[in-house]
Amino acid sequence: MAGKYTIILAAGKGTRMKSKVHKVLQTLCGKTMVDHVLTQVEKMHPTEVVTVIGHDADAVRESLGNRSQYALQEKQLGTGHAALQAEPILGGKDGVTLIVSGDTPLLTAETFEKLFAYHQDKGAAATILTAQAPDPTGYGRIIRNELGTVQRIVEQKDATHEEAQVTEINTGVFCFDNKRLFAALHEMKNDNAQGEYYLTDVIEILKHEGAVIAAYKMTDFSESIGVNDRVALAEATRVMQARINRRHMQNGVKLIDPATTYIDAGVMIGADTTVEPGVQLLGHTVIGEDCVIGAHSKIVDSTLEDGVTVTSSTIEQSIMHKGSDIGPNSHLRPQSDIGEGAHLGNFVEVKKAVIGPRTKVGHLTYVGDATLGSDINVGCGVVFVNYDGVKKWHTSVGDHSFIGSNSNIIAPVALADHSFVAAGSTITDDVPFHAMGIARARQVNKEDFWTRTALADDPEWNK
Repeated sequence: MAGKYTIILAAGKGTRMKSKVHKVLQTLCGKTMVDHVLTQVEKMHPTEVVTVIGHDADAVRESLGNRSQYALQEKQLGTGHAALQAEPILGGKDGVTLIVSGDTPLLTAETFEKLFAYHQDKGAAATILTAQAPDPTGYGRIIRNELGTVQRIVEQKDATHEEAQVTEINTGVFCFDNKRLFAALHEMKNDNAQGEYYLTDVIEILKHEGAVIAAYKMTDFSESIGVNDRVALAEATRVMQARINRRHMQNGVKLIDPATTYIDAGVMIGADTTVEPGVQLLGHTVIGEDCVIGAHSKIVDSTLEDGVTVTSSTIEQSIMHKGSDIGPNSHLRPQSDIGEGAHLGNFVEVKKAVIGPRTKVGHLTYVGDATLGSDINVGCGVVFVNYDGVKKWHTSVGDHSFIGSNSNIIAPVALADHSFVAAGSTITDDVPFHAMGIARARQVNKEDFWTRTALADDPEWNK
């Protein structure tokens, strides 16, 4: 049975990126470029996928895991040489092989499927994915004869002046008959400006054999953007972000200003949620329906259930349950769990803590390493003191409790249900059920203090 194979070329160093990070591991919209490519390939349900790795091979393996098989290109001798490294895995098998570069993150499964279908419909040995480029500089040119038949592909460095004027470009994506591909790869020569083995030479080899060479021109040139430097990375990010934002709006999400809204590829958002300008929704964030995400909020790897309101705040690796709200200018650090209907006001920081249903933490408060029950009121300026300089300690507060303003709760300590803490207290011991903890110095009034202070500044008094 004929297979449907894919080779992803991801071995090149990418020196023009001027980065310590391997080119295909540069990220856009929350995923590496090579991950974007593989994700689209996976949607086609290929028989086998082989990723050709070289520079930072271990990092690429770690990025993609067991989603792909791997072939190592020890010396980077060109795209044709790279594809040949997959022969021990794919050589001799019947079927069609898609070859795509790991630095083309905007290509879609829909385009791949159309390329496959066109290739099979034409009975071709090779099919080139082409596009019409507004500026073809840097791309290989598709050279056709007067009948429109593909004659060859000429690389930028090897193109004549006339060939360089051609605007139909090679996107670097091909479909090949698998057996004929590997046979032709063994016939490549490296007599070119770079001294490399070009995959594009396979087209000429197959043509000389009398094989059918086809070219499928896709309609959206932006999909073909190959990312070789920071400028191209920024442009690809812009295109990808617009695509993501459009999909969310089509699914019923209200984006006030899509141009300033940054949403990673893996984010999920429910219908009738409003996202205001300057918001960043990153990682594996999931947001329910009927939420409001206020301007300039940042939410990372977190879950917000239906009806949550976030006002200009930062949320990391946390969960906010139905109908809760936070902000402005508050921060949920990792492992925070905010209960249904809970309220966190302005300048509140929570870390590794549970805030129970309907509990209110109004403002200027730090809650760390604590479990707060339901229907609690936490006053202004309360600090849960969880760190003794060596170890973090835990505090628990029971349901329907009241913690007065400017109190310090020194962990480890437990406040029972319906307990009270007087404002300005420093609590170091447990507070029992229905009790009030008061831990502050008794007030002393100094009589006639004003008079003594005023006289002390009088020169006559000090004689």
